[in-house]
Amino acid sequence: MLWWPDELCQMLAEAGRFVIRYDNRDTGRSTTQHPGAPLYTIDDMADDAIAILDGYGIPHAHLVGMSLGGMIAQLVALKQPRRVQSLTLISTSAFDEDDPDLPPMDPALLAHFGKIETLDWSDRGAVVDFHVESFRISAGSNANFDESRARSLAEREYDRALNPQSALNHSMLGGGEEWAGRLSEIVVPALVIHGRSDPILSFEHGKKLAAKLASARLVALEAGHELNAKDWRRIVDEIRRQTV
Repeated sequence: MLWWPDELCQMLAEAGRFVIRYDNRDTGRSTTQHPGAPLYTIDDMADDAIAILDGYGIPHAHLVGMSLGGMIAQLVALKQPRRVQSLTLISTSAFDEDDPDLPPMDPALLAHFGKIETLDWSDRGAVVDFHVESFRISAGSNANFDESRARSLAEREYDRALNPQSALNHSMLGGGEEWAGRLSEIVVPALVIHGRSDPILSFEHGKKLAAKLASARLVALEAGHELNAKDWRRIVDEIRRQTV
């Protein structure tokens, strides 16, 4: 949940929105499993979101998800449509996307992730440095990268996590097969926000996702795969418009 900046959440609250953020499985203070062997699926993570609403006694909500969170939100809207008032999907792709014609991930990021195999996860400094570089590349070539903010986030994340390495399990998740090819069944208003220079999921992913949804509008940011402070006001204004 730390990846949703305090200041951004405060801005949303000041716009009159009740904000709930939480740790997905294998992150932060949530339950963890052994690295490399997740015993859950993306369907389970969608069910987790519903369980959180149940815990707060909230019958339905506007869902906002970034990257994997956006894919989880899509599944929630398919599995429990009456619990979802609208979707805001940031820097994400269709959860069932498998299109070889879409641009691949930036080779620089792939090369960086290749270092994971030799990373000593007990070395706080090394792990923090690794994440800072991940944030730098993910921000894209035209980004106004704030290294001090990125380092602070990486340090807080490492110190808060029960097992920092377990977050890598998210790259191994299966599930969602029952709902594949059914995005057109989502009829709630959808907002797709995507950076034009996203090196992980290219802008084409956002465009294609918006085209698959029955009621979607696409907002382009001059950004990468990030929640850059320069875009917070635009993001808040768009979410406020989406959630009236």
